[in-house]
Amino acid sequence: MTGSEIRRTFLEYFAARGHRVVKSSPLVPANDPTLLFTNAGMNQFKDVFLGLDHRDYARAASSQKCMRAGGKHNDLENVGRTRRHLTFFEMLGNFSFGDYFKKEAIEYAWDLITNVYGIPKQRLYVTVFGGGMTEVSEDQKETLKTGIQLGERRTVLIGKVPLERDHEAAGYWSEVGVPAERILDGSMKDNFWAMGDTGPCGPCSEIHYDQGPEASDLSHEDCVFPCECGRYVEIWNLVFMQYNRGSGWSLTSLPKPCVDTGMGLERMTAVLQGKLGVFETDLLWPLIEEAAEMVGTDYGVKPETDVSLR
Repeated sequence: MTGSEIRRTFLEYFAARGHRVVKSSPLVPANDPTLLFTNAGMNQFKDVFLGLDHRDYARAASSQKCMRAGGKHNDLENVGRTRRHLTFFEMLGNFSFGDYFKKEAIEYAWDLITNVYGIPKQRLYVTVFGGGMTEVSEDQKETLKTGIQLGERRTVLIGKVPLERDHEAAGYWSEVGVPAERILDGSMKDNFWAMGDTGPCGPCSEIHYDQGPEASDLSHEDCVFPCECGRYVEIWNLVFMQYNRGSGWSLTSLPKPCVDTGMGLERMTAVLQGKLGVFETDLLWPLIEEAAEMVGTDYGVKPETDVSLR
């Protein structure tokens, strides 16, 4: 599949399931002084998640043009040095504004990538929030229980009251057929998402693809997930906004939990085209070739030259 076909397939899949396909918002946000550039698909729906805006649809899907060159989501130092990081990219996403939640989001994601895109199930891993400690409001203290961090009966001391492991998401992954050994617990850092210092937040589930040992930046031949050598690439993040975070990390449950997902178009294209990196896909390879010709060099000969071309 070409990159354009992958994008179209994604949007058509969710349109057929009641989602309004929404155009990409401007790369420079018009009414958000907290952002220099749009850096995620959810940016244009921020006020909807906060309850400050209402749309005439409860489900949406988009292919959002994003720029990440600084701030919280900053991979600038990795661009060119890895096969997967970009400054500008497209984020495919589906969103639910108080309509469906974890069960449907997980079922949609698994169906799309395994049955529609045809990615082999044995090459996929998923992560869920493994639990942690945070300060919560008084009305929540009775309902939140100690979770399990990375499969061990302990918690990470980040605050005062423990947040439970996301057993619900783990259960739904099991229901769609993901083996228990491929469902791993993640940390507060990697598997608990927040819009900002305050506002909607919640656990997230990431889907990772095993590219094989040849993709390892460190020449690992027998590493296992979640080794960060480059072999295992995150292709989709499902965020389950179920809390509102106040000052001091106090949490209260949102009256209508929401879903915000993000899939990197370039990464998914690399996977489906059998490439080890995003720069070799039909989306970016013509640019690499043109740049190499302009400066009179070849790609794939010297690592330092490849970094510059990327």
